[in-house]
Amino acid sequence: MKPIIAITMGDYNGIGPEVALKAAISPAVKRICIPVLVGSTYVFEHYAKLLKMKITLKEIESVPKNNSDALPILSVRKFVKPNIKPGILSYEAGRIATESVISAALICLEKEVDGMVTAPLAKESINFEGFDFPGQSELITTLCKRSNFAMMMLYKNFRVALVTIHIPIKEIPSLLTKQLLKDKIQTLNDSLIKDFGIRKPKIAVLGLNPHAGENGVIGEEENEMIIPIMKQAKRKGVNIEGPFPADGFFGVHAYKNYDAVLAMYHDQGLIPIKLLGFEEGVNFTAGLPIVRTSPDHGTAFDIAGKGKANPSSTIEAIKTAVTIINNRRKNKK
Repeated sequence: MKPIIAITMGDYNGIGPEVALKAAISPAVKRICIPVLVGSTYVFEHYAKLLKMKITLKEIESVPKNNSDALPILSVRKFVKPNIKPGILSYEAGRIATESVISAALICLEKEVDGMVTAPLAKESINFEGFDFPGQSELITTLCKRSNFAMMMLYKNFRVALVTIHIPIKEIPSLLTKQLLKDKIQTLNDSLIKDFGIRKPKIAVLGLNPHAGENGVIGEEENEMIIPIMKQAKRKGVNIEGPFPADGFFGVHAYKNYDAVLAMYHDQGLIPIKLLGFEEGVNFTAGLPIVRTSPDHGTAFDIAGKGKANPSSTIEAIKTAVTIINNRRKNKK
């Protein structure tokens, strides 16, 4: 059976609804799955009309099992007419976008759909409501009641996982613990096997400091924390190498020799992968009982409502979700 994929609306003042609509009607998407939009019906209808998209939208009460001529919408806030102002950060947009994510995650957990793809929303706006989450990943993992997870960014066979995610740079050393490193290495290794079908994955680990600490001259985290945990992982059968200086590692394209790279912090891992695949990169949350992916870009308020948004990354996120779902299905047989 084709997997059923819930696609959230994202921030309706950004490009979320546009890329969600464009991706959901893509022949490449309909060929491999059953897309279901999650969000405000009014918003989707507004953007379909604004962008002159020749599609039929249908509000549904239950998830369909097959594709049809009409694109199904599981509606959030049915009786609310949002005040759509493309390019403007708003409390209401953040609230409805957050509720769309929660709704999609819940139907994933209830196994009404097989996976979810989240359109971009503004991190600032989701906290207007009082939610204390720096991003969608943290919100979804909380709903899944999982503390051990790994944010991964994917572009073709280039995979980067992060030890720390959305935190200030100055806080990274204090939050980088042996237990955290141990958990991320194990989660990444397990995901490569289960979700990507790689039987014996090979993982590269980056150092925290410039030159990976230069044997303690530029920092002790590598010697005191990263290397000991890597040795433990190796004893448990994980094929892992490093820690490598990040600049040289990416400079000589050494990532091509590995199935995944484990970076210590957000920009260390995401800058190189976004440099190569900004319009086709995919964000995947490893270690969850559900499958969740998203495009690797933000709300792009500057082009919202202008019909210029490229859905390629969202389409790739859907394709990736389908691949992971199918790999998990194979593992259950």
